[in-house]
Amino acid sequence: MSLFEKLGNQVIRMISGFAGTIAFSGKVFLRIFQRKTYSSAMREVLVNQIYFTAVQILPLFLLVSILFGSLFIGIVFSLLKELGLTQFIGHILMGLIVTELSPFLTVLLITLRSSAAINTEMAVMKVNREIRTLEIFRIDIIDYLVMPRIINGIISIVLLSSLFSIVLLASGNLFSRVMFGMSTDVYSNLLLNSTDFSDIVIALLKCAVYGFFITLIPIRFGLRASRELTSIPVVVSQGMVNVFAAILMIEVLSLLTKLL
Repeated sequence: MSLFEKLGNQVIRMISGFAGTIAFSGKVFLRIFQRKTYSSAMREVLVNQIYFTAVQILPLFLLVSILFGSLFIGIVFSLLKELGLTQFIGHILMGLIVTELSPFLTVLLITLRSSAAINTEMAVMKVNREIRTLEIFRIDIIDYLVMPRIINGIISIVLLSSLFSIVLLASGNLFSRVMFGMSTDVYSNLLLNSTDFSDIVIALLKCAVYGFFITLIPIRFGLRASRELTSIPVVVSQGMVNVFAAILMIEVLSLLTKLL
């Protein structure tokens, strides 16, 4: 009975935490469309967040994109050449790399760099009672702390994923010329003929959903920290586990959407 009680309590906590996250995300989502959210102080924080998340990482991000893109494109094109499936280059580039691989790798990079930092930042502010201080001065926590980071996550993931896709397609152009003697015009026509507008829309929406949840979940868990310093690593680890679980869930739902 003790084992069943522990399992039951664990399931109850998981369901309660999931319901709380959904309720919090709904509240935050509605704030995105309210004009009063975008005060001058919020806009200033938003600009700083975009700079720290999307601009500062650009040199490293471009380097990783070029190295990984060249490696991946080279491997894929070599397999296609060996199997005699060169006619599927466009479908693989647009259907797999642009719509699936680019968003997934981008969100992993941003998660490793920013989500843990956001989680720790919120937890430290809660432990140091900075959150309480803002509340005393009647500063809306959601507008001042949450919304700039959420919107920054959405914008950064969409833009960086698009940049990753451009780098991968440029690598594909180079490798197609070297391995198949394909001109740029032929390569461009191949991509255009293989492009499905609905897949592009789904990929952009997926990037926006990624950006929303990889910032919202760390914020929510960071705000759950107690007044003790020992609670910081606990909420950070819990938050990151839930972030990666959310990424996998979004990816599965995206694949199901494309199948339907």
